[in-house]
Amino acid sequence: MNRSQVILVTGASSGIGLAVAREAARRGHRVFASARRPETLAGETGMRAIRLDVTELGAAARAVAEILGLEGRLDALVNNAGYAQYGAAEDVSAARWREQYDVAVFGAIETIRAALPALRAAGGGTIVNMSSVGGKVTVPFAAPYCSAKHALESISDSLRVELSPFGIRVVVVEPGPVDTRFDDRAIAEVGDILKRPGPYAPYYGDIEAAMKGAFAAGKVEPEVVARVVAKAIESRRPKARYRITSMSKLLIPLKALLPDRLMDAAFRRSLKVPQKR
Repeated sequence: MNRSQVILVTGASSGIGLAVAREAARRGHRVFASARRPETLAGETGMRAIRLDVTELGAAARAVAEILGLEGRLDALVNNAGYAQYGAAEDVSAARWREQYDVAVFGAIETIRAALPALRAAGGGTIVNMSSVGGKVTVPFAAPYCSAKHALESISDSLRVELSPFGIRVVVVEPGPVDTRFDDRAIAEVGDILKRPGPYAPYYGDIEAAMKGAFAAGKVEPEVVARVVAKAIESRRPKARYRITSMSKLLIPLKALLPDRLMDAAFRRSLKVPQKR
C-alpha cells in the first residue's frame, strides 16, 4: 500500500513508539502519536500529538473520535504502550499485577475495540501489536510481564482470523532487546523488590546481573523496529509475526524445540537458582 495512511501509535512519547511515529511520518503517513502526556512530544514535526492513557476508561474511544473528526478515517493502529514488571510472582503485589495487565492487555483490547469500527469503515487496515520475546519464552522472575505478553499474542492469533472478513490484518512484533529507556523503567519498577528481605532475596542479586546482561546483549536501535512496523503497515500481505533481534530469532524457535525440563535447567543455571533435591 503506497498511499498515505492515517496511523494511531500508542505509547509514542519515547522509545519504539516515538521511532515508529517518526518513521511513519517520514514515509508520508498522517501520524497521530499518543501519550499520557502529549506535551512530551512538543517539537516533533510531521505528526500530531494526542492524549491517550490506555488504562483510562473511554480514552481510546475519544482518541479515535478525535482522529476521525480531523481525518475522517483510520487505517492503522500500533499498540505499543507498555512497560515491564519483573519480580518473583509471589513478591509482586496484586496492585502491580493488575497494573501490568491494565496496560499491556486490557488497555490494548480497549484501544483495538475503539479502532475496529473505523478500520472496518475504511475498508480494512492493519493492527500491529508490540509483543516481546517474553510473549513466547517465559523468563523466571518476570511472570507479570511475560504472561501479559502471552495474552497479547493469544488475542492477536484470535483477531487475525476474526478480522479477516473485513480486510483487517493483525501483526505481532517480537523485538527482543532494543536500545531505549524501557529497560531502565523495568529495573526501576523492580528496585524495591530487589532490596526486600524474603525467600527470594538470596537470588535477586544474580538475577539482576543476568537481567542487565540480557538487556545489553544484541541490542538494536528503535529505528530498526520502526522500519519493520512501517513496512508491515504498508504491505498488502504482512507476516503474522516479525522477529527482529538475534535473541528473538534464536530463543523463540529454541523454546519450541527443547523440552520444558531442559529450558528450566538452562534458566536455573543462568540465573543461579538452585533446585532442591
